[in-house]
Amino acid sequence: MLIFGIETSCDETAAALVRDGREVVANVVASQIDTHARYGGVVPEVAAREHLEIINVVIEETFKKAGISPNEVDAFCSTAGPGLVGCLLVGLNAAKTMSLVYNKPYIPVNHLNAHVCANFLGTSLEPPFTCLLVSGGHTQIINASAYDKLEIVGSTIDDATGEVYDKVARLLGLPYPGGIRLDKLAQSGNPKAFKLPEAKVGEDEFSFSGLKTAVLRLVQGLKAEGHDVENLESPLVADICASFQETITSTLLNKTVNFAKKNGSKTIVLAGGVAANSRLREKLFALKTDGYEVFAPQMKYCTDNAAMVASAAYFNPIKTENPLEFEVFSRG
Repeated sequence: MLIFGIETSCDETAAALVRDGREVVANVVASQIDTHARYGGVVPEVAAREHLEIINVVIEETFKKAGISPNEVDAFCSTAGPGLVGCLLVGLNAAKTMSLVYNKPYIPVNHLNAHVCANFLGTSLEPPFTCLLVSGGHTQIINASAYDKLEIVGSTIDDATGEVYDKVARLLGLPYPGGIRLDKLAQSGNPKAFKLPEAKVGEDEFSFSGLKTAVLRLVQGLKAEGHDVENLESPLVADICASFQETITSTLLNKTVNFAKKNGSKTIVLAGGVAANSRLREKLFALKTDGYEVFAPQMKYCTDNAAMVASAAYFNPIKTENPLEFEVFSRG
């Protein structure tokens, strides 16, 4: 089954062709990072307008890259949510229109489930497995008992992982996108330079607001002592980044492994935009020495893309009686 997918939930305009949920035939992504860097974050109205301006070009480039005609596609799909409503509408309307024009089914997709399905691209991964989904808006432990059964068993009670990364990055004066730059600085720092707290919450829950506040107090204290924490080339800043990253990645993996043990799972999967984080991936793959089978998407499939959306349309579509009447949703 050849599925054409569209992703426009935030600041990437993407389209892809995927066969049987695993084989990526073509994948095209147009990023808006440079545009939103001027504002220090994503501006929804600007993002939606850029999607409108580029969506047809991205669609045409995808078919050109694949050497395939739209008539050869078995179904069209798009992210229906969660995401920015104005942005989602661009992709949903484009996919529905193509569905009507070429008389093929339209399949709505949940963006978070699509991130999980990114692990099926080019791999032999099969359920059951335990998944840690970490992104700018979500932090979840998911029990995947079947392709279409993804149960959220734990989540954050405040800030999401990507959100706290961006907030700490802004605190340190790092330019947008801050999380990526923080990760890069952390790689040259000492992860044991500063002891930062881990929240005491439920065994499958996360809380990062206290960690964020602890970094704020640390920076304020260092400034009061006369240390230069505004020089981004300073080893001190790298140590702060490394200490923060070590704390948050340890919390994420420890809780995920604890659930896997409790659930009898020997396969652990990473998903979401923060799955590109270097230290998180390093710790995940280190679990192989403990007998776990581990999976993480290729780097190009960690951030928002349409290949994962097409995979989700195959393995885990949103079930609805009237797909063409299905509307976008902002939260989920």
